Amino acid sequence: MVLTRNSAAFLRSKPSVATSPAKFLRDVRSEVSKVTWPSRKETLVTTGLVFAMATLAAAFFFVIDQLAGLGISLTFASGG
Repeated sequence: MVLTRNSAAFLRSKPSVATSPAKFLRDVRSEVSKVTWPSRKETLVTTGLVFAMATLAAAFFFVIDQLAGLGISLTFASGG
C-alpha cells in the first residue's frame, strides 16, 4: 500500500477505538433489525430462478463443448 502525505496524516488522526464485545453485539443486533428480509415466497422464487439459470448455463456450455469437440475431431481426424 502506498501512503501519501494525506493518507498517512489520516491514519495518524484516527485513534484506535476498541469496543467491548457486548457493545459490538448490541450494535450488530440493532443493524440486523433494520434489514428488510425477503418473504418466503420471494426466497423460493429467487432460488428457482437461480437453479433455472444454472441449468441453462450448464446446457449451453455442454452444447458448446460438444460442438468444439466435434470440430476438433473432424479437423485432426486421420484419413482412415
